[in-house]
This record gives sequence, structure tokens and C-alpha cells, in this order.
Amino acid sequence: MKFFVDTADVEEIRDLAATGLVDGITTNPSLIAKSGRDFFEVITEICGLVAGPVSAEVAATDHATMLAEGRVLAALAPNVCVKVPLTPDGLKTCKALTDDGHQVNVTLCFSAAQALLAAKAGATFISPFVGRLDDIGVDGLQLIADIVEIYDAYPNLSTEVLVASVRNAAHVVESAKLGAHVATLPPATLRAMYKHPLTDKGLEAFLADWAKTGQTILKPTSSGGANAESKRRSA
Repeated sequence: MKFFVDTADVEEIRDLAATGLVDGITTNPSLIAKSGRDFFEVITEICGLVAGPVSAEVAATDHATMLAEGRVLAALAPNVCVKVPLTPDGLKTCKALTDDGHQVNVTLCFSAAQALLAAKAGATFISPFVGRLDDIGVDGLQLIADIVEIYDAYPNLSTEVLVASVRNAAHVVESAKLGAHVATLPPATLRAMYKHPLTDKGLEAFLADWAKTGQTILKPTSSGGANAESKRRSA
């Protein structure tokens, strides 16, 4: 499963990208507004930090304007993935941009029927919103299962399932078990996946036992630090 990070915070992206765990980025108008920065500057900077797709969303709702905006966004960087809403005009725009050779992320998906339409329109990614469905008492993960089952039945459909509105690590794990291709995670959720109390407890015990030995792995030197020690040993 690929991990995208759902944020427009450049510093967060820079820090997380250094882990090698980030395969792409998703943004939306709300995240851009939260950053307080110029939209085009933010998207361009993010595209320089990650090699994978960076979703940038159109602001229009009619096909002609969405298409014009989408082409402007796609010209910002080769890894821009234009995000459009799952509406009739959004799907028309998806088809046109896909025919132009651009990546398209169709967002705000809440049903398997919508997902099938997006795939037929040539979407690169479909973004079903798991958490928002859970909020209204609908099983969001069942939607992921339904979409994956439909897509798997038709190998000619190349659209990837990008699980969005992820609220916790369980959403990620269950989506991976169902065969979803991508999960886009808020930075806090990605960092929470590192955590387990037994990991912390085990590390604490290991460090305590090591401290009792009085030993060090890196030997202090008068100059040159660890590199000098390494060179001395190999001489």
C-alpha cells in the first residue's frame, strides 16, 4: 500500500518525506487555506519535495472552468495530480484531463456506483471518504471493500483506490487488508502508526540493560569524532 500525506504544511511534508514512507501528497482548499500561503507557491514547493503525485484541487464547479483550472494546475509540475469533485462536470473534466495525459484524483466519493463512474471516466485515483461515512453511521470500510471488488472484476479499469478521510491506524490496516492501493493520512495519523506500548516498554528495558554495561558504541576521540575512530580501526 502507498502512503500519501494529507496536508499542505510544507515543514510537515519535509520532515515526513525524510522517512522514505511518503509516496505522495493530497491537498484540498481547506488545507491550503489553513497554511495561510499562496496556493501556487505551496503546490510548487510540495512538488519539489516529493517525487510522487501531489493532488491539487480545482475551485470551479462547471466543466469549462474546471478544465481550464486543471490545465493550469497540471502545468505547475509533472507530478501534479488534478483533483476534481465527483459530479457530472467533474467527471467530464476528468475524462478530458486524462485524455490530455494528466493524472486525476476524483474526490468526495461516497458510493460504489460513483466509484465505478469515476473509473469509467479514466480517473487515476478515486477518493472514497471512510471517516465521513463512519460519522453518519455508515460503514466506510465496507465501501472500500465494494470498490476494490468491482475494480478487481474488471482488469481494464486502472483506477487506484485512494482511501481518504482516514481517522486512525485501524482504517489504514483494514483498508490494506481489503486491497486498497493508497491511503492518504493526516501527519498525526501517520506518526501514530509508529506507536505501540510494548515497543516503548521493550526499548526502555534494552536501554536500561545497556547502561549497566558501562559501554559505548561510538568511542570519543580528541578530533574527528566517530569517523576518526572508524578510520583508526581500519588502518
